[in-house]
Amino acid sequence: MVKLIALYKNPTDTAAFDDNYFNSHIPLTMKMPGLLKAEVSRVTGAPMGEAPYYLMAELYFENKEALDAAMSSPEGRASAKNLMGFAKELVSMMFATVEEKVPAAV
Repeated sequence: MVKLIALYKNPTDTAAFDDNYFNSHIPLTMKMPGLLKAEVSRVTGAPMGEAPYYLMAELYFENKEALDAAMSSPEGRASAKNLMGFAKELVSMMFATVEEKVPAAV
């Protein structure tokens, strides 16, 4: 399994960001083919004080090919275009392979 991780810096207008993100961007994103699961987490702090991030989104796909297909689909392109319209300067994205077997802490 792989995922797309999007980290969003703190916006200056959180109400406007939330409106765009949850009422426009997320509905488009949820239409991406092959999307298995989506999680959005609101960042509430960091071990050393205030975090530089506002939200983290994780989009899960079966494999890299499914992720690539979703990103290049009409739905994926619509989601990306929407995001760039209001959060281009706020978002950092990366891909990750989900490690299914993580050893227990000793």
